[in-house]
Amino acid sequence: MECTQRRITDLSSHDGAAAPIIYSGRSFSPEELVLMRQAASEYASLGITEIARTICEWLDWKRPNGRLKNHECRLLLERLHRQGILKLPPLHRSGRRGPRPVAVESSSHDPMPIHGSLAELEPLRLVLVEKSESAVWRQLIQRFHYLGCRTPFGAHLRYFVKSGAGQILACLLWTSPAWKMAARDAWIGWNSQQRTRNLQYIVNNSRFLILPSVHVKGLASTILVRSARQLPQDWRQHYGYSPLLLETLVDGSRFKGTSYRAANWIYLGKTAGGNRNDRLRNNGHCPVKLIFVFPLHRRAQQRLRSFEPAHAWSNPDE
Repeated sequence: MECTQRRITDLSSHDGAAAPIIYSGRSFSPEELVLMRQAASEYASLGITEIARTICEWLDWKRPNGRLKNHECRLLLERLHRQGILKLPPLHRSGRRGPRPVAVESSSHDPMPIHGSLAELEPLRLVLVEKSESAVWRQLIQRFHYLGCRTPFGAHLRYFVKSGAGQILACLLWTSPAWKMAARDAWIGWNSQQRTRNLQYIVNNSRFLILPSVHVKGLASTILVRSARQLPQDWRQHYGYSPLLLETLVDGSRFKGTSYRAANWIYLGKTAGGNRNDRLRNNGHCPVKLIFVFPLHRRAQQRLRSFEPAHAWSNPDE
């Protein structure tokens, strides 16, 4: 890391450095942006993916479990390329550009209607989506969720909710959180530096789909309650740390957030209509949404403001 720091210092005197940029919970100085430009230029022959990995190694941009944030770095590089801050090598196209369309099977494969009580579906299981089942999960979200299926940003986990008999009842997606929301940030009470450092300890429920063929009273709130118990363990296993807070955004023109309220999520207010992934001040228009949060620790707010929020918390009652 000492070699990297010397290199950043040497480059800081070059003219044309961009202003600092905050992306994916990290602030990048003008010197670091100059370093990114040099990497994009000197290692153009390696391709964008290897450039991103190299930058992550130089800047020690890693997840708490030690893995490089090369996916986030690539997205940042592509954004900087579009803004003219740096120049990336041409893509080596191996197929259609952009997100791959989700193939939706014919209506003859509609799920069978499910009625009855929660007790009849027990034991309910929240199951992480395996690679072999990924296509089924994406098809269900694309077909039945009003937002469709999009490639998630950064750290994420996907779940099926299955009945004791193995029937798929619901699909969930947990992802990285919104960068800035006034109501949430005021509730936590953190400043911009604390948010930049600790944002990763919030996880967003960005998709929650009860299949339209499933009609079981109380199922949605039950799933949310059990998710809050299981997700921290799964997140720690995959990413090396436990989240402190869950959040979600509910389209108020479509829903009232009834299931979240029933599961004891806290209503904080409404968004300002910005984009949850607006991390480079590229404001886009989005519908105003209702903000709900669920603390995973009884002192979640204080922990999110602390210097080491996840240090030595294994028991939420500590």
